Amino acid sequence: MRIEYLYRYPVKGLTAEALEQAEVETGGSIPWDRAFALAQGDSGFDPANAAWLPKWNFLCLMKNARAALLFSTFDPRSKVLRIRAPDGSGIEANAMTASGQERIASFLTDYLGEEARGLPTFHHIPNHVFGDQKGKVISLNNLASLRDYESKVGARRHRRRFRANVWFSGAPAWAERDWIGREIQLGGAVLRVLKPTTRCPATEVNPETGERDADPVGELRSLYGHVELGVHAEVIEGGKFSIGDNGIDGDLASSFRLVPGPDHKRDHDLLKIVLRDDEIVM
Repeated sequence: MRIEYLYRYPVKGLTAEALEQAEVETGGSIPWDRAFALAQGDSGFDPANAAWLPKWNFLCLMKNARAALLFSTFDPRSKVLRIRAPDGSGIEANAMTASGQERIASFLTDYLGEEARGLPTFHHIPNHVFGDQKGKVISLNNLASLRDYESKVGARRHRRRFRANVWFSGAPAWAERDWIGREIQLGGAVLRVLKPTTRCPATEVNPETGERDADPVGELRSLYGHVELGVHAEVIEGGKFSIGDNGIDGDLASSFRLVPGPDHKRDHDLLKIVLRDDEIVM
């Protein structure tokens, strides 16, 4: 099994950024993943007392399909966020300063038009993640599960509809559903798989066109009797993981070791997510 794609999403609802590697801390998420968000004016989000809120309180693909057409990049060194709209307009500003956040909020509000509610505000809160889950997690998706789903529905469903941090190959389709409560070693980090990823109408949006042109939630329910694709995991031991690291070849049995259950010792009974030397695939 190997990592094929590794992503972070600096601004909630906006562009995925492909990574070569990530280093995570115990209890943390991928650095700068969902670190920024545009809060709708009626959200009630209080930056002085930041608390988790459901995604529809922010700019998100579930409510704002046109956001898929914005192209954004964030530079952690300069703290500059760049956003470009399809018409060529854009914004470049320091996303960590009050003035920069005001300019970014103004640009995104104008872009949303009637979909902007009240007076939206742009935020970065240290140590806060604007994720869909209340805790800090990493999302992992199995390419074999996606391929099985695509083959049954008879159409392509671009992986970027599902906004995962990690896409991996080498495991059977839907094997990840058996990992709940288990621990996995991801490069130098150890994660505990918490729950399946329940899908929402955000997956209806084609990331290449910004159009709602499919119904993955309905398709998954019809085909499999559930609306889940991928899993969420928490970091229980920090470390690095990357594309093209720590190559271990071999069959499935030699590449994976599962923890039998919560009453067993963790030592060597880990499900190994192993990486091989290869180029990053964009």
